[in-house]
Amino acid sequence: MLFDTHAHYDAKKFDADRDQVLSALPGQGVSLVLNPGCDLPSSRTAISLADRYPFLYAAVGVHPEDCGDWEEGWLSELRQLAAHPKVRAIGEIGLDYYWKDNPPRDLQQEVFRRQLELAGELGLPAIVHDRDAHGDCLAIVGEYPQVTGVFHCFSGSAQMARELVARGWMISFTGVLTYSNARRAVEAAQAVGLEHILIETDSPYMAPEPCRGRRCDSSLVAHTCRRLAQIKGVTPEECARITLANGKRLFGLS
Repeated sequence: MLFDTHAHYDAKKFDADRDQVLSALPGQGVSLVLNPGCDLPSSRTAISLADRYPFLYAAVGVHPEDCGDWEEGWLSELRQLAAHPKVRAIGEIGLDYYWKDNPPRDLQQEVFRRQLELAGELGLPAIVHDRDAHGDCLAIVGEYPQVTGVFHCFSGSAQMARELVARGWMISFTGVLTYSNARRAVEAAQAVGLEHILIETDSPYMAPEPCRGRRCDSSLVAHTCRRLAQIKGVTPEECARITLANGKRLFGLS
């Protein structure tokens, strides 16, 4: 059975058939899914969906692309949302320097720090989004040694992967790992032990080969699992077992 540790079922791309897609997942070999929020409304929706499906869990947070109107009161609401029993992490939080029209970097960094502080206060792992901001992400999480979690959709170097693992973090791979030009992702996967790796879809985005270009859902995490198993020299069944155990351990699931 598989654990898709990062999927956005609150996304509009699932509006037409969300319940149909989610209801089918257990029969497709997916035993657990974690849905992170990207702002307050999506965090609330993630919790609402988690209440409806026993295999679905939530995280709450403000994504760097969505932090432009940040108010201190948002932190109080995140704290309240995080008290829900199916909330298992603070996320998706972090830094995104890719888009020129994203919120200013200093604001992104401040919001990132405030949410890492919240994760530390609540004893929850953090789900970090890091796009073209590797150095600053590493530096900022280093300010909070009491907080660990996962760098999702990992795009850093093998050396960065080793450094994060040494600090107690996990790294997670999407369908990008299956792409023919995914050299850095493959090198990062080779650099650390399988016990430090998670798998995810980032649905509805990042569909793996041979489904690239279509809407992604959690059933497609099997493709990433098979590719990771090939890289690590284990069977897909063993890879599924280990990554499932890793995710359950990180997010405190029995």
